[in-house]
Amino acid sequence: MKSSVEPLEGNKVKVYVEVEPDEFDHDIDRAFKAIAREIKLPGFRNGKAPRKVLEARIGIGPAREQALRDAIPVYLARAVREHEVDLIATPEVELTAGQEEGAVEFDATCEVRPEIEVPGYAGLRVELPSLTVTDAEIDEAVDAERRRHGSLADLDRPVATGDYVTLDLAATRDGEEVTGLNTEDWSYEVGRGWIADGFDEQLVGASAGDELRFSLPPKGTEEPADFVVKVTKVQELVLPDLDDEWVGDHLGEFETVEEWRANLHDRIAEGKLGRARQELIGRVTEQLTALVDIEPPAALVDRDLNARVQNMVQQFQAQGIDLGAWLSATGQSTDDFVAGLRGQSEQAVKVDLALRAVATAEGLVTEESDLEAEYARVAMQVGQKARDVRRAYERNDAVADLSAEIRKSKALDWLLHHVEMVDPDGNVLDRDLVLGHDHDHDHDHDDHDHDHDDHDDETPENGAQ
Repeated sequence: MKSSVEPLEGNKVKVYVEVEPDEFDHDIDRAFKAIAREIKLPGFRNGKAPRKVLEARIGIGPAREQALRDAIPVYLARAVREHEVDLIATPEVELTAGQEEGAVEFDATCEVRPEIEVPGYAGLRVELPSLTVTDAEIDEAVDAERRRHGSLADLDRPVATGDYVTLDLAATRDGEEVTGLNTEDWSYEVGRGWIADGFDEQLVGASAGDELRFSLPPKGTEEPADFVVKVTKVQELVLPDLDDEWVGDHLGEFETVEEWRANLHDRIAEGKLGRARQELIGRVTEQLTALVDIEPPAALVDRDLNARVQNMVQQFQAQGIDLGAWLSATGQSTDDFVAGLRGQSEQAVKVDLALRAVATAEGLVTEESDLEAEYARVAMQVGQKARDVRRAYERNDAVADLSAEIRKSKALDWLLHHVEMVDPDGNVLDRDLVLGHDHDHDHDHDDHDHDHDDHDDETPENGAQ
């Protein structure tokens, strides 16, 4: 087989393939064997009729047609691998010679993944949540714990915001009870705003024994409901005194207020660091894709979108949720549901293209050791041997895709180690602190959602791309 590639306009190439008659004759042989299984001839068992007999009976035409249908995709795939054509859509194939005899020649017009440049990627700056712990945040945590240990004391005065009131609550609409809004002896903190906009304002100034009547739309609805609210008790939350004795009695692991506040400081700092780390990759890829000035190819967007929709459907099925019923309950059509995911797919494709561009610009490549490490990781997850995982990737022509994922992971890792990180006030954050001492994206690339590909739980035979 001979093949060549000619670039075309619009992220397309033309792949030319020529198959010599002797080589294609093997494909005709295979086609005759397939035909033999479909034709019963006297004196021959099913599938055992020789080619010469079949050729005398039906001619070579049907076998050649069958061979062309079966073999052209195989030869095209071989040429695509040989020339490293990054196909993103089904090629348009035109047979130019060999329909009836001689060498087989065909052209395949292939849409390929565009190779882009991302100017400015080395100067990314992302804003992350502040890592600084303030006294006010510690005070808030202290008060939350004190409130948990607080006690309610009766008040002989009108209701004020922050008070606790005990209510008999009834709500109707056109004479019918509104679900969830009819109860007795319900304790409620005024100011929470849980029931309806304006509900708490109706309570402020009322006293124990008062009955209030008003109409308001309950939260989540547009139609007003008629409320009848009887205030049976007005109370305030009394917090315990904050001293070493209380801390020692109620928070056994600490002896003093100072120890407790120091621990709260560390816990809040750890939580802030965790939130910053969770947002980091999303913020970096968002800034990166802002530098991409091309429209994502429709073929790639559609591929990602299809995968997202299938994944969502599988998640609903796993949870026992009927997708149609869920769409109806949320007021969406199927088209609305799919359209809602399209924006995510467009963003994912831009991330894919941009990370590939960074990898190319920085000369980042996938080493054999990277592939071996990935095979070993997948093997451990699926309970197979690494060599079997490798064979599965090779058998499914998925090694190139895996290699691309590793290159993208290295590109993301490069960006994370070069991006400037600041808090909302513009203060530069410690990159090493945010990334963590155990940061190792080179061997943990699957944690990043570059696009819909995910090798975490599957070998190529199970659907890895």
